[in-house]
Amino acid sequence: MEESTGREPLFQVIPVPLEETVSYGGGTGRGPAAILAASQQLERWDGFSEPLAAGIGTSPAIDCSGEIGVIYSRIEEAVQAVVDRQAIPIVLGGEHSVSLAPIRVLARTSAGPIGIIQIDAHADLRDSFEGSPYSHACVMRRALEECGCALLQFGVRALCREEVDYRRDKRVAHLDGRAIHGMNLATFSLPVTFPENIYLTIDVDGLDPSVIGATGTPVPGGPGWYDTLTFIERVVAGRNVLGFDLVELAPRPGDHGSDFAAAQLVYSVMGIITRNLGAVREMPFPGLTVETNSNNL
Repeated sequence: MEESTGREPLFQVIPVPLEETVSYGGGTGRGPAAILAASQQLERWDGFSEPLAAGIGTSPAIDCSGEIGVIYSRIEEAVQAVVDRQAIPIVLGGEHSVSLAPIRVLARTSAGPIGIIQIDAHADLRDSFEGSPYSHACVMRRALEECGCALLQFGVRALCREEVDYRRDKRVAHLDGRAIHGMNLATFSLPVTFPENIYLTIDVDGLDPSVIGATGTPVPGGPGWYDTLTFIERVVAGRNVLGFDLVELAPRPGDHGSDFAAAQLVYSVMGIITRNLGAVREMPFPGLTVETNSNNL
């Protein structure tokens, strides 16, 4: 997942193999390396364009030893360096708690307010979990309270009473898993008050486990592949994407499909962003026309 164009790349990938507060199944520390390895098998053309043409760089993996504050500082330093050269940071986790670091940087440097688009099976709005306010289960609450961001959640289908109450009290916008079922996402529009500057965070468990099953806590009933891409296309259209992350892949032996799907999802989001910016030439796949004979169907 790297391409030099002779100029500064539009995207800079930052691997963050953090695994400190995961629940149920482990393995997120191996996620970034698995995604990068799988990315070497991707086709350059994503079905509409070649995102590689905009340039993709990959940074060394962040050192995730030490206490969480030190780790956040390392991530923030790496993200700040990308922002300083006006590129788009892409953080690969690792557990979901890594998302707070890029959100902090972008909230400080953005010219206006930020709206977070969260694709996730879980709300991640607890105030504390297992004694830590910086658990993966608290990351969106920390982002809202520390950075003053707006939030739209997509695909949530597992949350506790505390999170239900918090969402109601803070008026957090959401399209939960059940609401998505049967919905025409091609007609979805963000609320008119939602910020123009957005940060996209994708927990792979947000998608249905039939798409990506290698994650710590897979939850049935999530959106499928094309529903997810359609939703991202709709929320990105006409807006300024400051950065995004993909987290919580927990590779497992023999399941190359999940690793590949995660890498493809990252690349597909790059494609959506580049086409939104007009940074690459769009080359849509020609539709397949099937002629049928009413006497011989």
